[in-house]
Amino acid sequence: MALFRKTKYATLSARPGAHKDIASKCPGCNDIQFKEELEKNLYVCPACDYHFTLTAWQRISITFDENSFEEMDAGLTSLNVLNFPGYEEKLVRARESSGLTEAIITGKGRINGEPALAGIMAPEFMLGSMGAVVGEKIARMLERAGSEGIGAIIFSASGGARMQEGIFALMQMAKTSAALSRLHDRRVVYISVLTNPTTGGVSASFAMLGDINIGEPGALIGFAGPRVIEQTIGQTLPAGFQRSEFLLEHGMLDMVVARKNLKAILSRLLRFHRGGGRE
Repeated sequence: MALFRKTKYATLSARPGAHKDIASKCPGCNDIQFKEELEKNLYVCPACDYHFTLTAWQRISITFDENSFEEMDAGLTSLNVLNFPGYEEKLVRARESSGLTEAIITGKGRINGEPALAGIMAPEFMLGSMGAVVGEKIARMLERAGSEGIGAIIFSASGGARMQEGIFALMQMAKTSAALSRLHDRRVVYISVLTNPTTGGVSASFAMLGDINIGEPGALIGFAGPRVIEQTIGQTLPAGFQRSEFLLEHGMLDMVVARKNLKAILSRLLRFHRGGGRE
């Protein structure tokens, strides 16, 4: 059974600058910030340090060296294998609004000169939900990283597995975890960067399986949301529960890195682990 197909749908319209709004209201402090100033500050509020959620191409733009990123498997798109009502129409709307073919962009580029294979999840496409195409693109990217002996990075930003694909979406948890196991056997480093939000099946699979797990400040990271947990257990959760700083304190992350420092940290880690055991 085919779970995805190839298409020539373009992705360039989702690059930074595609949106024409001139200002945004900060969810952290409610200040109005001009988009031009936010862009200069890497989409971090200068008033309260709130880290705005980035589109996939915004993430690529601020992370990879100029003109170094080459996209892979851009033509893979989802199929409605379960005949879920309205799924085809929702996919069309997501492609039109985001300019992307799917909820992840994968490719190869350089970070301060260091080569890396990467997957950048796109919350602007169906909340970054993981279906068969997302899992396939991640598996292909990790396989290439292993064969070339080049470090792999995944920037997670997702609401979890895509309900319209049912068990096929949940299977991607095992598929990506198995691909990471093969990468580990080849002694090639995998760095997981967890951004706001990283939840559901994504947090329960590849997002938390990094050799190095890095969180952005204030990122919501967890399986079920805090409101669901409170309603289930009937208790009030601690302040900051499921935020990256809480996870760092409790041993679930290796570090929390401000966006302005992330590129330098990633390039240093890639340099340190350069030349993993290519066969």
